[in-house]
Amino acid sequence: MVTVLQAGEPDPFSLYNGQADSPFLLTGDHAGNLVPQSLNALGLPFEELNRHIGIDIGVKTLGQMLADKINAPFFWQPYSRLVIDCNRPPHQVDAIPVFSDGTFVPGNAELGSEERAARISEIFDVYHALFREQLDQRSRNGQRTVLVALHSFTPHHTDYPDPRPWHVGVLWNRDERMAGPLIKHLRQEPGLIVGANEPYRVSDELDYAIPVHGEARGILSVELEVRQDLLSDEASCATWADRLATALLAVLSDVDNGIVTEMVK
Repeated sequence: MVTVLQAGEPDPFSLYNGQADSPFLLTGDHAGNLVPQSLNALGLPFEELNRHIGIDIGVKTLGQMLADKINAPFFWQPYSRLVIDCNRPPHQVDAIPVFSDGTFVPGNAELGSEERAARISEIFDVYHALFREQLDQRSRNGQRTVLVALHSFTPHHTDYPDPRPWHVGVLWNRDERMAGPLIKHLRQEPGLIVGANEPYRVSDELDYAIPVHGEARGILSVELEVRQDLLSDEASCATWADRLATALLAVLSDVDNGIVTEMVK
């Protein structure tokens, strides 16, 4: 039997500020870059795992700061997205990529079905089972949930020839209730370039948290992507935590008061 995680290694989930009673629940599917010892760093040097291909740079710090500001829990995943992408349906080939932004990942090449299944069952399945339990427990307690999935994106990517101009992207799939007002609110800040479903868009085929944990439950949900060079240190993360806290609280108030915002593209 193939196993990935050894005794004493970190659990495939972490909960920060877990007793907070805000309606917001923050998530960071790509917030960590650990690799289980059994995988020998996937054959990569540390600098590769520390790049955007291995981790959403700045999201752990941003998530914790934002959680403190809006009194919300932050549920995040400590293992690298190169081990198993916890925001991809696990049957997708690139849930365990052999190439990422031009980098060959030796530890993912010629991966057998048992090795792939072990990563899914020990990391992906455990993470999302605990995620579901968080949502179920909040529901049992009569606690409202507004799901905010936090991510960050690289300014430059080999698959996209032009530099990415957006400072932040607001992403959604079917449910626009939070996305529309957030885009409008953030665009009121002079000089801030806000992408509407840019640089990515959410879909059932390529994403997991928003379609499965948000839309399938009918709860308010939105994904936020902040450009990584804007989260380079604690001071910049604090600036974004302040900005997003103000925006999220204002927008939820508008939604609750029936203020309808037409989607801005």
